[in-house]
Amino acid sequence: TKVVKKELFPIIDRDGRAKPVILAIIEEAISAGITEVGIVVQPDDKEIFVDFLKKPPKKELFEKLSPQNQEYSRYLEDLGSRITILLQEEQLGYGHAVFCAKDWVQNEPFLLMLGDHIYASDIEKSCARQVLDVYEQVNQNVVSLTTMPAEIIHKAGCITGVWQELNSILSVTQLYEKPTIEYAQQHLRVEGMSENDFLGIFGLYLLTPKIFDFLAEHINQNFRERGEFQLTSCLEKLRQEEGMTGYVVKGKCFDTGLPDAYRQTVIDFRKI
Repeated sequence: TKVVKKELFPIIDRDGRAKPVILAIIEEAISAGITEVGIVVQPDDKEIFVDFLKKPPKKELFEKLSPQNQEYSRYLEDLGSRITILLQEEQLGYGHAVFCAKDWVQNEPFLLMLGDHIYASDIEKSCARQVLDVYEQVNQNVVSLTTMPAEIIHKAGCITGVWQELNSILSVTQLYEKPTIEYAQQHLRVEGMSENDFLGIFGLYLLTPKIFDFLAEHINQNFRERGEFQLTSCLEKLRQEEGMTGYVVKGKCFDTGLPDAYRQTVIDFRKI
């Protein structure tokens, strides 16, 4: 990642086209009906993203492209016109990165996506669209979920709650970041699930701008967890204040941030 940013790692989609991970994420958002996309980057990386998303190829290079690739180049330009690059001056954690989008988001609900996760739906609706539809149905914060075995929950945010629609939609009663198996078994069990399965965060969130109040509070008080400003504890405060719905996504999430997982993503994503 010193040479190539994780967000720019290549994957190959079902059409056989190579593209960076960030483009697959942008396309997921656009497919869901999102009209504007903000990408939080480090200052040193801004030019890389601007070059990719905002600068069309030079005329002489464009003319060498096949008609199909010329059309694709124009498609990328159109995408670029909907994208705003947002700066995170210091890397102070996931919660801090989200806070850097505050002024751009303004006072509207927003879809939050991770920069190293891509999604593949099991149904006709994209994963992001599924989350937006649940938000429109329940009119409150939505966190996407997937079933996780006990042995990997220490790597993820984990939730518990009460089913409103069995195995699909639930009222969240607690969010907890990277629990031990012992803590999860004691506090994060969900009715009807086997004792070795839990609900982990899938990596898509539909949040109200109230989240920025809690992030600002943590940043102003210099309240850090594992040395950084985290999101999950602020999500828990948001849940307490406004309520939160969990939705078990009909789809798969591919983590491109770890070597083995990235390798599997390259294999699996191409097949979907």
